[in-house]
Amino acid sequence: MIHHVSVGGSDLERSRIFYQAVIPLLGYRLVSEDEQSLDYGSGVFAFSVERPLDGEPATGGNGTHIAFEARTRADVDAFHREGLANGGRDAGAPGLRPEYDANYYGAFLFDPDGNKVEAVTFSAT
Repeated sequence: MIHHVSVGGSDLERSRIFYQAVIPLLGYRLVSEDEQSLDYGSGVFAFSVERPLDGEPATGGNGTHIAFEARTRADVDAFHREGLANGGRDAGAPGLRPEYDANYYGAFLFDPDGNKVEAVTFSAT
């Protein structure tokens, strides 16, 4: 049901020291990184430490979002549409996010309490 989880990190080098010590113990490895994030997985992206996009310091919740796996792009579109219709706020319209993967199609919402959630699929339809 859940595709990936991200948590905020203000100092990625400090985060790297910690996660490089504990993540391999769980069978995961660093699969990609850039100045914005450290991404860990076991062949499939699973866990990420990211600098908050708003530039504010990371705190519990700031920089965090939960991504739910969708079957199709139509499901992602429906997630976004229905979320907006039922108390959610837009955090990123449905669309391709080729900076992550050529087939990454996602949509982002803030729920009524301000939690950031996403629906994502890698399906071409």
